[in-house]
Amino acid sequence: MHLLYEEGGDIKVATVQSASGSGDTESWQATSLSGKKIKLKAKEVWLRFEKPEPQALMDEASALSKEIDLQFLWDCAPDEEFGLIDVAHEYFGDQVTIAQQTALAIALQGAPVFFRRKGRGRFQRAPLEQLQAGLAALERKQKELEQQAIWQQELVAGRFPEVLQSQANQLLFSPDKNTSAYKALIAACTQSGESSAQLMIRCGAIDSPLDYHQGMFLKSHFPRGSAHQDGLAVEQAVLDAAISELPLAKVLAFSIDDSGTTEIDDALSVTTLEDGGYRIGIHIAAPGLAIEKDDALDRVARERMSTVYFPGDKITMLPDAVIQQFSLDEGAARPALSIYVDIDDLGNINKDSLQLRAELVPMSANLRLEHLEDKVTEESLVNELSDFAFHRELGILWMAAKRLHASRQEQRVANGLRAEQLGVIDPNALARDFHFQIQELDGVERVEITPRQRGSILDTIVAEWMIYCNSASGRLLADHGLPGLFRTQKGWGPLRTRMQTTPGPHEGLGLDYYAWCTSPLRRYSDLVNQWQLIALAKHGITAKMVAPFPPRDASLMGIAADFEACYQAYGEYQDRLEKYWCLRWISQDTLPKQVFVRHLKEGSSRVEPIPLHLPVPELATHPRMTRAQVSISDVDLLQLSAAVRVLQIETPEVIESDGTPT
Repeated sequence: MHLLYEEGGDIKVATVQSASGSGDTESWQATSLSGKKIKLKAKEVWLRFEKPEPQALMDEASALSKEIDLQFLWDCAPDEEFGLIDVAHEYFGDQVTIAQQTALAIALQGAPVFFRRKGRGRFQRAPLEQLQAGLAALERKQKELEQQAIWQQELVAGRFPEVLQSQANQLLFSPDKNTSAYKALIAACTQSGESSAQLMIRCGAIDSPLDYHQGMFLKSHFPRGSAHQDGLAVEQAVLDAAISELPLAKVLAFSIDDSGTTEIDDALSVTTLEDGGYRIGIHIAAPGLAIEKDDALDRVARERMSTVYFPGDKITMLPDAVIQQFSLDEGAARPALSIYVDIDDLGNINKDSLQLRAELVPMSANLRLEHLEDKVTEESLVNELSDFAFHRELGILWMAAKRLHASRQEQRVANGLRAEQLGVIDPNALARDFHFQIQELDGVERVEITPRQRGSILDTIVAEWMIYCNSASGRLLADHGLPGLFRTQKGWGPLRTRMQTTPGPHEGLGLDYYAWCTSPLRRYSDLVNQWQLIALAKHGITAKMVAPFPPRDASLMGIAADFEACYQAYGEYQDRLEKYWCLRWISQDTLPKQVFVRHLKEGSSRVEPIPLHLPVPELATHPRMTRAQVSISDVDLLQLSAAVRVLQIETPEVIESDGTPT
């Protein structure tokens, strides 16, 4: 004997092996078509029959079920609840077969729009209103499936449906997976074997892998676009009121930046003291004088947290109009927050001479590294005939910078760290700074990547005095009990370096306190700290009563966490686009391209002339800085990967001091 039953919504057949009980308590041990051993009770069984054989029955019933007119079946069914056998006689007549009953069971079970399930083998036809609504929904679904199939065919053929053009970014970066458009895209990708990004580039929905990388970042961090709202700036009346009572500093300040810098945050000055020695001024652009906590510009700055830098462009934290109002551009007196400290004729710091002032600082010049760096040497600084700008001031700043560096290295060693070398590192070392220049030639973008070694005298002057400014600012906040955003580094592990609202040492820099404050036009942490320092400059010991962030302010802790997350994400995006343009540099000439790499660790190597890291497993067992010539091919600008084949591994004795093979 065979039994018809339902399992998991499907109609199935099993062959009886043994039976027990009788009537309503009867049960069977049976074997399903798949060979599974099951136990069925009388209430679970829809039909019992001897013939036909189960597999033949299911094949015939499946074919018959597709021919059943569900609308006619609904018309035949009574209003009240009914059983399978009752309606089978109504639909097929008194001579209904087992195959027809099974087909009807399959049809009823698979037509919830027409019939409600009321129990095993029991149904009730749906009310007319629900039936009509259900049929309309089915019709819509069928049309959607047809449209989805059309879109899928177009995508596979390399044509992006015109009606979907406005949805391209959403489909790629934040899709609604329930839409027909997304299902068509995924089906097309499955059929073509491509990723969504590859397919959309082939179809012209996005222009290039660069658009993909940029779009992914913008969708996550700038969903409303990266442009600032038109007209967003500090009103002139507000600016005039903010700086009207500021004293004019008796200095001639100058900045030192590369030519691409448009947000000039910091400047330096040197003043000779009557009783000997010099007064060094570190002057920081002061947007915090006019931007107030929780105003429109603060909300923008807090949402962005930092300027985003990447090759070829940047997304500024503050609108260009605000940057122009506060950037320390040459030719006028600019509002600034200044830290002054006195040094003796040998460059030693007088720690008790520290002063903090909000003032207008006359900006004499914006010096550019490219024009000056090669001229500023140990020899030229002591040569009175040297004719470059601020020759005397740079010599004094350099003398004191060497003292600042030496003091920090003593503390680093005391912290158990190795002292850092002053000045230009080993010329054989890999460059760490690079300038990316992207130009379009004959409709094709090409990138030039120029390395630059750190450690020049001008580098050191700027670095040491900005480090001192951040350290002095941290000490001022700590000494007066003002909270701020302190950059700390202590111990080891993933959270070794962190942002916190209470003072703490920065062991890597060899400092007891360190609070970022030198870049308020491009980092929100520095703007927050500037507000606290302005309160201190204006109100002294009562600053805690008027500072925007009082001690134990919960919102400041939230800012610290948000800044850390944003700053890390922006850094990862910069690294991602640098890797993209490095791979473009590789692939813009004939592939494969032969270059030299240096092994760093665990099979990861860096291409010598550019900041591109690639896995080279063959070098994994070699010492750090092993040099090898490799061939790079199969560049994938979407996955940001490339195939690397080692051509030659050089031994240390055949590498000259300049890093070139003999």
